[in-house]
Amino acid sequence: MRSLILLLAAGVLTAADKPAFAVVEKVAGEVGFYTAEGHRISGVKVGTHPHEIVLSPDKRHAYVSDNGILWMTYAGEGGNTISVIDLEARSKVDVISLGEYRRPHGMDIDKRTGNLVITVENPDGLLLVDPRQGRVLRKYDIQGEDPHMVLLDAKGEWAYVSNVGTSELAAVHLSSGQVKLMPVDARPQGAIFSPDGKLIYLTCSDGNSIVVLDAVRHKRLGTIKTGKGPGRVALAPDLRTLVYNLQPGEAVGFADLEAQREVAQVPLGAKPLSLTLSADGSLAFVGLQEVDKIAVISVPEKKVLRMLDTPQGAGPDPVLPLP
Repeated sequence: MRSLILLLAAGVLTAADKPAFAVVEKVAGEVGFYTAEGHRISGVKVGTHPHEIVLSPDKRHAYVSDNGILWMTYAGEGGNTISVIDLEARSKVDVISLGEYRRPHGMDIDKRTGNLVITVENPDGLLLVDPRQGRVLRKYDIQGEDPHMVLLDAKGEWAYVSNVGTSELAAVHLSSGQVKLMPVDARPQGAIFSPDGKLIYLTCSDGNSIVVLDAVRHKRLGTIKTGKGPGRVALAPDLRTLVYNLQPGEAVGFADLEAQREVAQVPLGAKPLSLTLSADGSLAFVGLQEVDKIAVISVPEKKVLRMLDTPQGAGPDPVLPLP
């Protein structure tokens, strides 16, 4: 009977401490697991200065880019691995070597095949990686400088890479290797598709803008002016509002797609490096690396709900909501 009670108690504790999201703690080189209330349950050591995280199609694993350099503007050889995290066990179960390709950063995943597309900064390029076999399948010339983030279309045919150094969005056809360059505003960063996949909304941090591009004809259509330094962008559940972080502007911005203009800013008092939405899109999670906090923002109310603490020196960047 005593053993049964202990087992039941353990089950209750486990359920109570079920993580709601994982946080890439870029300065500390860990991935932290947190409850919805912001309690840090545990952490997993990954590579030095990890930058981005994506979920596997079966939602059992997360892949983390071990960049090795804190800021992309810093010099250095950098790391050459992708850490694989088992989300149920909350442990690192594998490391994928990228060999000669270093400083991996942006990632996206083909939900049909499970393959990853990964930008690398040393040398500049885009990789196609099979995480099951743990090997690089192909390296693409992105015909520009400082590839940063990457966005894969729903069919897994085209990958869109933000060439920060040359202010272009490179459309890379993964089968043929063909590249189409689209000039955009200064220092392009993150991007998202419209619901029908026909448009791309691309943040440009030094342009203080979101550039609207045709994903079919690969041409620029328009510009939405924003506050200072947009970096990551998401589409709200209403399908007509863009939500984005403003790093030097120390805020989160909202833009109305029908009006093609910014309609609100939520001040944060610190520089937000990232922005991701909860599964239902009602919450925005924003990593405030320099103050070791995560801002939780109500998307419909456009206000900060709470600030969550991470360990001192963690340096939180992107947040991954967990299934």
